[in-house]
Amino acid sequence: MSNIEVEVQQDDDDNIIVDENETLNELKSSVRHRKGRGFNEQSDRSIISSGDYDTVSNDNETGPARSVEGWILFVRNVHEEAQEDMIYDVFREYGNVKNMHLNLDRRTGFAKGYVLVEYETFKEAKNALDNVNGQDLLGHNLHVDWAFIKGPLRKTKQYSTRR
Repeated sequence: MSNIEVEVQQDDDDNIIVDENETLNELKSSVRHRKGRGFNEQSDRSIISSGDYDTVSNDNETGPARSVEGWILFVRNVHEEAQEDMIYDVFREYGNVKNMHLNLDRRTGFAKGYVLVEYETFKEAKNALDNVNGQDLLGHNLHVDWAFIKGPLRKTKQYSTRR
């Protein structure tokens, strides 16, 4: 492919003037049009088949699943007058609590009865689950379980639309 040098000038009205030696068709033929993401020569199918993307596995493993940022425990049966610092003190004994979320009722200001506690490592989260599950806090036995679990997909019932 030959490189074409074009001399471009502007007149007083800011119109572009191309040197007379070049025709518009020669300019258009030398332009390479690129479409798509990143202008790569590699096709999308070859990128997908190369394994550069994460995939959802269909294995039948069961057990806890890691969230995007860490291992999250779901704590139920939390007393309505429990405060965030009380719950934090209970869970920090078993590892570094990365994040904790205690939902409050907007109208009353009391806890809704559950907490999400996030740990960085599986070992810390498992240790907290084993030790806090069934522990008493303000007269309520806490129920701790994994917030996310992996396992086989459930089959949903098909309901008829006939009336």
